[in-house]
Amino acid sequence: MKENKKIPPATVKRLPLYLQCLDQVSDDDIGISSSKLAELAKVNDAQVRRDLSYLGTLGTRGVGYDISTLRNQLQLELGLVEGWSAVIVGIGNLGSALAHYGGFREKGFGIVGLFDDDPKKINSQVAGLVIKPLTDLEKYCEKFNVAIGIIATPGEYAQGVADQLIGCGVRSILNFAPVLLKNVPDVQIRSVDLSQELQILSYYLDRPVLKAVD
Repeated sequence: MKENKKIPPATVKRLPLYLQCLDQVSDDDIGISSSKLAELAKVNDAQVRRDLSYLGTLGTRGVGYDISTLRNQLQLELGLVEGWSAVIVGIGNLGSALAHYGGFREKGFGIVGLFDDDPKKINSQVAGLVIKPLTDLEKYCEKFNVAIGIIATPGEYAQGVADQLIGCGVRSILNFAPVLLKNVPDVQIRSVDLSQELQILSYYLDRPVLKAVD
């Protein structure tokens, strides 16, 4: 476990963005300035310098940041070097789409198990993985040292699934169900409610002069 540097949550949210921006830089470039990175990330350069200062002394005044070093440090800080095992619970349309998404593995997250309680889905295959019953969840979590649980169930089942994942030792949960899960000490929960995001966009449709903020 890495030392807790007490990086502000807002900064943690921007670190993956900076990593994504580095992928947009030409392979011929060796370094990148804070102003260029700020332009790509749509933030100001003072914010970039402040955020990256939490990673240590990486930049050189008047020169900028070595891209390779910065990428490695961002990956290290985000825990992307060692890779993490994840499971998806709820293999409906959304769960199936998530299982097929190749970007998880590219970023170091391996989907090692799919779970559902629908007898019609159990033992069928999605994205090369056999859907297992929830009764097998604990066994999989122990066998593959699962770190992340992804919930894609209907809302009424999400809390029960979260409780089961936590009971299996999972300490990070990505929740796509349209409900808020209970906060649990030492468990990180991130929720993505797609319908809620659409409602926010809907608010701005008739207000073109306004700009949505994160």
